[in-house]
Amino acid sequence: MSENTESSSNSLDMLKWLLVFGLLAGVVAFNHFFPELSVLYIALVAVAGVGITGFIASTTVKGSTFLAFAKDSRTEVRKVVWPTRQETTTTTMIVLAATVVMSLILWGLDGIIVEVVSFITGLGI
Repeated sequence: MSENTESSSNSLDMLKWLLVFGLLAGVVAFNHFFPELSVLYIALVAVAGVGITGFIASTTVKGSTFLAFAKDSRTEVRKVVWPTRQETTTTTMIVLAATVVMSLILWGLDGIIVEVVSFITGLGI
């Protein structure tokens, strides 16, 4: 019994996904074939089409799983302790200083290696 319900649910979900992609293709086609229309009308059709396809997609198993994931992610983001402006500025300055120091070290090593290779090969680069 559960296998039968699962297969009918999967086929209904497949139909919904086909409808979603068909509607999105219709929005793209509308934008392509009616460029002379006002941008307002094109935008309204695009927003309505994306809204309808979003609603249809959210009724599928994968869509409802995605919505649950998005809600959980939003909850977790609210739990994050964000750094203060002073902490962010200090960390940025440390990263910039480390980058400058490492670039100077690599520049110096590159110069030494070029001199050694030109000495060994006898080429005056």
